[in-house]
Amino acid sequence: MDFIEKIGNTISVKGKEAAGKAKEMAEIANLKSQISTCEDVMKKNYMEIGKLYYEQNGENPDPDFEKQCRSIQNARNGIRELNAKIDEIKGL
Repeated sequence: MDFIEKIGNTISVKGKEAAGKAKEMAEIANLKSQISTCEDVMKKNYMEIGKLYYEQNGENPDPDFEKQCRSIQNARNGIRELNAKIDEIKGL
């Protein structure tokens, strides 16, 4: 009986360890999900700040932002040109 009890105890201990690890992994996954949500909130707000800055200062940006503002303006011009080509193809 002693041998069977030892096996039973070992199985019980290993089961508890596995359950503990599973709980730990679930907790970590939950926390990582919360971190991801926080990062998404930050990214959204950074983008809103950038858009607001561009709307207010895009024509005369600080030197640190000239390159980005110029890139945005170039992209807007490109979109206008591409939309004009689409209209031309459609016969509008």
